[in-house]
Amino acid sequence: MGDKEYFKGILKIAFEGKASDNPLAFKYYNPDQVVAGKTMREHFKFAIAYWHSFCGQGSDPFGAGTQNFPWDQSNDPVQAAKDKADAAFEFISKMGFDYFCFHDYDLIQEGSSLVESEKRLAAITDYIKTKQDASSIKLLWGTANCFSNPRYMNGAATNPDFDVVAYAGAQVKMALDATMKLNGENYVFWGGREGYISLLNTDMGREQDHMARFLTMAKDYARSQGFTGTFFIEPKPMEPSKHQYDFDAATSIGFLQKYGLQDDFKLNIEVNHATLAQHTFEHELTVAANDNMLGSIDANRGDYQNGWDTDQFPNNIEETARAMMVFLKAGGLQGGGVNFDAKIRRNSTDLEDLFHAHIGGADTFARGLLVADKVLNDPAFSSIVNGRYASFDSGNGSAFEQGKLSLSDLFDVATSNTDAIKARSGKQEYLENILNNHI
Repeated sequence: MGDKEYFKGILKIAFEGKASDNPLAFKYYNPDQVVAGKTMREHFKFAIAYWHSFCGQGSDPFGAGTQNFPWDQSNDPVQAAKDKADAAFEFISKMGFDYFCFHDYDLIQEGSSLVESEKRLAAITDYIKTKQDASSIKLLWGTANCFSNPRYMNGAATNPDFDVVAYAGAQVKMALDATMKLNGENYVFWGGREGYISLLNTDMGREQDHMARFLTMAKDYARSQGFTGTFFIEPKPMEPSKHQYDFDAATSIGFLQKYGLQDDFKLNIEVNHATLAQHTFEHELTVAANDNMLGSIDANRGDYQNGWDTDQFPNNIEETARAMMVFLKAGGLQGGGVNFDAKIRRNSTDLEDLFHAHIGGADTFARGLLVADKVLNDPAFSSIVNGRYASFDSGNGSAFEQGKLSLSDLFDVATSNTDAIKARSGKQEYLENILNNHI
């Protein structure tokens, strides 16, 4: 069972340090290195995205796939799924990562009916469970693909046709069952088509009510089956819908709070989704962290000259360092990890390209973490940030924060102050220099 080696000649990727010239070695990601009280392995919980790494074939809207990988050869759906699982577990093991993530029909091709799909999912999860038992590889989270099939052209939970909503519910139940069977630590909802193309034919309020009802039902079912993990919402502003109801972190948090779901749900923040919403990754993490909603991360990047989701591997050290500063100040993630929701480029057609991509991504996050830790512990940096808000640490400023002042009190304070208000520099350029110096 699973004796074939797909990535021949590639050994387990080791940490060799930045002086190494070995392209198949980590230069910065040392899983055992302790940073801010945790090892890098514990901080990141790196996961491989099943869909991009083992299902993607390099196709795009203008052309067929270019990547003819050896686990894609069988016409039998069960055998093809087993071959893909063999390749996935070999790759994850050689990367030295601990986790993977999946959509239901990443694991195995969807059947012609729900009954057939359920049988196929049972067969492949039986097989994957044996591979988990023989390794230390775990499931970070599962999810359901309720967006690719034409039945979901008008949405899944928000579809105006109840029969489609019911079908989506059945599919999510099966995905939850598969996730729990594989001891998944979390479960994700991504509403790729939960939104609208035109408001002319959309009852937005009713659709959002339906979405909340659907999420509540899914949560209640999983809890009744003993699932104790966290549910994640993954914000994205648009694409494929014109406007998605989980537009960004702030919108998603407002939705969860409105419908009383905030105690069971957190956010899974994706870099490329943040930039599509005209935010920075740093911003979205901050919004989530401020509301105790920073659950997990999908690590990738967009092309800054393209306005669509290119899902490239992360390589921007400054962007990642800024994000890791938020990450560390928040105390890390709540339940989740760092999932490489990224794909190698269409013209990257060698098997080893998968390794180069994930090595670079892991090293980028490791470098970002190291830089962030240094910046946050630099007295010159922290003194400026803390000093900007020193007026709220005592006196009337402290009373304001504690809710002890009225608007009339503010008027009295302002009119009694005869000194001219002095400009206080934000020292932005100096802080940017500190960050760059640590990079």
